[in-house]
Amino acid sequence: MTKNELGKHIYDTAHITGEFLLRSGKISNEYFDKYLFESDPILLDTIAEHLRPLVPIETELYAGLEMGGIPIATMISQKTNKPSIFVRKKAKEYGTKKLAEGCDFNKKNITVIEDVVTTGGQIITSTEELRKLGAKVEYVMCVIVRDPNAFDNLAKAGLKLIPLFTMEELKKLAVV
Repeated sequence: MTKNELGKHIYDTAHITGEFLLRSGKISNEYFDKYLFESDPILLDTIAEHLRPLVPIETELYAGLEMGGIPIATMISQKTNKPSIFVRKKAKEYGTKKLAEGCDFNKKNITVIEDVVTTGGQIITSTEELRKLGAKVEYVMCVIVRDPNAFDNLAKAGLKLIPLFTMEELKKLAVV
């Protein structure tokens, strides 16, 4: 599948219409449900295949952010034979009290993986926590960037954003 075909397929799969209450409190007649493309094994595999060549060479492991980044990080890990960790929004308050599950990431070059990036706020928070725990984080990869301001927001936190698509690209591909 070409990248353009993939983009159209992602949009066709995840764009739904109806009446939706948004986080902002507004009502919208359309919604982009990212979990619809993440739960499709063939589509998820194809996404990972297209992300694979974009992985920065210095990447030693991936950090999939809760919840949407985890399936994508897992698939890229399978494609590249590099391990992944799974990062919570906040450390567990019980048991091991870990922020991230998986292998040791101290002093490792980590590429953060997310599904859809809007402002990048949670990525910045999670990255700061990972860095405090010894991780070296310079790159963030995602399937879709919703808001172009995310590039600047992440750059201010010392992060380079590598998207597969922008939402604008997906909308253009949807009408092709």
